[in-house]
Amino acid sequence: MSRGRVLIVAGSDSGGGAGVQGDIKTVTVLGGYAASAIAALTVQNTLGVSDILAVPPAFVAAQMRAVLDDIGADAIKLGMLGGTDTMAAVADVLEAVVYPIVLDPVMVAKGGASLMARDAVAVLRARLLPMATLVTPNAPELAVLTGMRVETAADALAAGRALAARGTAVLVKGGHLPGDTVTDTLIEADRREHAFTAARQDTPHTHGTGCALASAIACGLAQGMALPDAVGRAHAFVAAAIRTAPELGRGHGPLGHLAGARALG
Repeated sequence: MSRGRVLIVAGSDSGGGAGVQGDIKTVTVLGGYAASAIAALTVQNTLGVSDILAVPPAFVAAQMRAVLDDIGADAIKLGMLGGTDTMAAVADVLEAVVYPIVLDPVMVAKGGASLMARDAVAVLRARLLPMATLVTPNAPELAVLTGMRVETAADALAAGRALAARGTAVLVKGGHLPGDTVTDTLIEADRREHAFTAARQDTPHTHGTGCALASAIACGLAQGMALPDAVGRAHAFVAAAIRTAPELGRGHGPLGHLAGARALG
């Protein structure tokens, strides 16, 4: 059986930097095979999101089943899902799978637009979090998921440990926290911790970093890597992709996916 198949369930980004498009680029340049189930369409560019069109939940589930019944998967990456009905439909499909699941709880776009309905957070907590192998929240998302204040690195670690105590590994991302370096801390379900640190890069071209990180981890897991190794490669890949960004657009530009992968050696 082949390794490296990643089913991506997420929203589309018409600008190509994040969402399904960014995920497909990430998985492809890291040597995996990307399939997708699109949960929402966005009108989006580097300046922000101006409109969102949800895909009917039954159609999202049908896309997932079509891929799983034929091509199969070695890991699943969940990104922007939108409302409660879509989350419930996705969860229904996932109840029958045994692959690693990486959950990126996408709540707010880089430009500030809300990407998750308020009532959907409860469904995410109740149904998707318990299924996830790993959840990858940034600081604001971690605050929403735990109800804790997350303003410093110490706050983030405390919230991440509280979330991991529920039985799911957590990657506490440091991009939204102050400092000259960015540290992502993996807290495994057994409480072991692994820190990954890189210099903070002064650039606006960071659109899609969260998507790329989560899909890179999913690709690593699909290829048979241990979780800490998959996270380490993904962290290095995102840092390299930011460094090699093509500087497109007048806002938050996309990453240099291919150049970033090549920079890994």
